[in-house]
Amino acid sequence: MVSVTATTCGVLFMLMLLVTLSLAGDIVHHDNIAPKRPGCDNNFVLVKVPTWIDGVENCEYVGVGARFGPTLESKAKRANHTRVAIADPPDCCSEPKNKLTGEIILVHRGQCSFTTKANIAEKAGASAILIINYRTELFKMVCEDNETDIDIGIPAVMLPQDAGENLENHILNKSIVSVQLYSPFRPLVDVAEVFLWLMAVGTILCASYWSAWTARETATEQEKLLKDASDEYVHTENTGHSAYVEISTAAAISFVVIASCFLVMLYKLMASWFVEVLVVLFCIGGVEGLQTCLVALLSCFRWFQHAGQTYVKIPFFGAVSYLTLAVTPFCIVFAVLWGVYRRVSFAWIGQDILGITLIITVLQIVRIPNLKVGTVLLSCAFLYDIFWVFVSKWWFHESVMIVVARGDRSGEDGIPMLLKIPRLFDPWGGYSIIGFGDIILPGLLVAFSLRYDWLAKKTLREGYFLWAMTAYGLGLLITYVALNLMDGHGQPALLYIVPFTLGTFLSLGKKRGELKILWTRGEPKIPCPHIQEDQSTNQ
Repeated sequence: MVSVTATTCGVLFMLMLLVTLSLAGDIVHHDNIAPKRPGCDNNFVLVKVPTWIDGVENCEYVGVGARFGPTLESKAKRANHTRVAIADPPDCCSEPKNKLTGEIILVHRGQCSFTTKANIAEKAGASAILIINYRTELFKMVCEDNETDIDIGIPAVMLPQDAGENLENHILNKSIVSVQLYSPFRPLVDVAEVFLWLMAVGTILCASYWSAWTARETATEQEKLLKDASDEYVHTENTGHSAYVEISTAAAISFVVIASCFLVMLYKLMASWFVEVLVVLFCIGGVEGLQTCLVALLSCFRWFQHAGQTYVKIPFFGAVSYLTLAVTPFCIVFAVLWGVYRRVSFAWIGQDILGITLIITVLQIVRIPNLKVGTVLLSCAFLYDIFWVFVSKWWFHESVMIVVARGDRSGEDGIPMLLKIPRLFDPWGGYSIIGFGDIILPGLLVAFSLRYDWLAKKTLREGYFLWAMTAYGLGLLITYVALNLMDGHGQPALLYIVPFTLGTFLSLGKKRGELKILWTRGEPKIPCPHIQEDQSTNQ
């Protein structure tokens, strides 16, 4: 079953590493391209527009504030319930025929500039202006270069076409429509980010100890066979079979090219059908990961040890334990249920369970043999992350990584290769997310550090694992600090994690004089017991 798991994880490995991003959903859009000058220099902020129809609370829409006009209230309790009136003429490019006494005027986009509409609405007695876009998307309202009358005293908010038409239809049906306009601040820290940090650190911690335990068991068994000069050792050494896959330097370098091609393909083919394909692949990998972790966990209990050590031959899969056969149906049902009901509000729990077990399984199977490969891999991932989050905007006019992570244009709530938790105390809601690559790539280095420590029989304080684990935690913490300072705009997590983890490992290795061994061998020298016995005999 190991070979099947390794094959599946190998197919999914590149897809899992595509997204290396932390995201909370940006509510403030810092735009350096749109014109900005005194009197017309507001940030583009999202605006909540809750509505009441004949006094009964109805839908809540989201609009975007303009470059011009006063800033909106940040708290709902301070925002007034104000009646909405339709402009006549609808475009509000000339003085309205209807008399306004502090209402919010609802107008259509077009025929004249945004500031002209706002000025006319203000002179007519409106307290704010809602501009309906002619598309379902939102548009950034700016001041024209030749405009001088931009000292506007009422807020201007653009609504998507469907929201504006709904309000318009209610008013035309003689209903009394009132709204609130406010733009709440995002909290500095949400509990979702704390739990996401704990999940990422805990996942690497569990995967590292499992990987190190497996390596130590293998080393102990080989040492015993070597000491006994057993023919079995010679046989196992020549079989070439390994329960794990080692990444080479060439594979680490090619990661950037292959991952970039996959990312661009996802970006270009981002549609609902393509996300469905990713969901199927994720479910397959999730079944493998959940099954592997459950079998390993249950095998620790003596009630399941016999079932875990008794095998039956199955075509294509080879020898499979009875415990695996018992667990697999549950894993398949779990993954299928998540796939079918992944749009419900609590589906993130199933996605995180499948994701964590898949990450742990990958970190158990895939390994870096030495620090050289780890350095090349993380350095390439570092450049890959920065390019596709920041630099790609120059070519594609938007961040390719952020678009793929959010699942824009697909009608889905992001791709499944993410861990996510709902932002519980955020008035804007949404999810805090972290890409699999932000856990797997540095996790390979952290797991390598613990394997080396255990094989070298180092204590926790003398080894590298504690330092590598702490460096990862600090790097991820700095990522979330940067995320909140940038108002939730997606951050390339490896930009902060790689310098912390890799820099700490390299510095500590050089200081202790073990950098050469770590860089080349990747494991301590284990003396042959026969040579030791011969030396003791000669003495």
